[in-house]
Amino acid sequence: MSVSIATAIKEAAEIFRAHGIVEPRLEAGLLLSYTLGRDRTFMIAHSEREISPEQFATFQNLLSRRVAGEPLQYITGHQEFFKLSFEVTPDVLIPRPETELIVETVLDLFPDDARFRFADVGTGSGCIAISILNERRHAQATAIDKSARALEVVQRNATRHQVLPRLRLLHSDLFSELGPSETFDLIVSNPPYVPDEEMSGLQPEVQREPRSALAGGKDGLEVIRGLMRAAPPHLQDPGYLVFEFGINQEGAIREFVNKDVWDLIEIRRDLQQIPRMVMLRKK
Repeated sequence: MSVSIATAIKEAAEIFRAHGIVEPRLEAGLLLSYTLGRDRTFMIAHSEREISPEQFATFQNLLSRRVAGEPLQYITGHQEFFKLSFEVTPDVLIPRPETELIVETVLDLFPDDARFRFADVGTGSGCIAISILNERRHAQATAIDKSARALEVVQRNATRHQVLPRLRLLHSDLFSELGPSETFDLIVSNPPYVPDEEMSGLQPEVQREPRSALAGGKDGLEVIRGLMRAAPPHLQDPGYLVFEFGINQEGAIREFVNKDVWDLIEIRRDLQQIPRMVMLRKK
């Protein structure tokens, strides 16, 4: 039996809807686009075109993986972030739109022709560091992660986007493998910040992502506190620390800021008006 592009998407969307997938038609279309190797424009213009039995079988397999809770991005192997497409694997956190706030903040801090060095702590896919390097051609970065397999993903993404010559990869837990006298103009991070007791309540697909990139200890702030304590010796005077945090954590972060060390410059909200990112300046 032959099936058209439109029918395949419609039937897949109904399956996704029945399994509680939030954007069923969008995800069905993205999976079929991936299966066919065609973009969205082609799919719309040729919605009545029939797909081959082999393609349909592949598509059905992908649908089964998605229904079983595998994230769409791990199935297709990529995620868009700040104008670029990034390879993602189960070894790295899937980039989120709210994390683009970090990139936007850095671009506001440093003009187009600025020459600066920065570190991205817990770099994951490298989306933050690579996006900044892509926008600021004179910047240099050190991408730090305690996962060697994550750093392999970073290397491939940096090569793809032609910034690898300006990016150093460092296998390290926070700053443990960094030279004691090495400093940066800026440190950025999207650290793990989900409280341990909330991990089991995350959506099934989120629980497929690396636990080490999500779980932030008993109150979700364990890694953030470590970052705020460890960063000052590795920052120039003055230097900036910009990082993401979770819902309802703004108050605790404000209280933890050592006013003898830091000036709290700004807290930015995401598109849902949730406080999401903080910028500190070393005194």
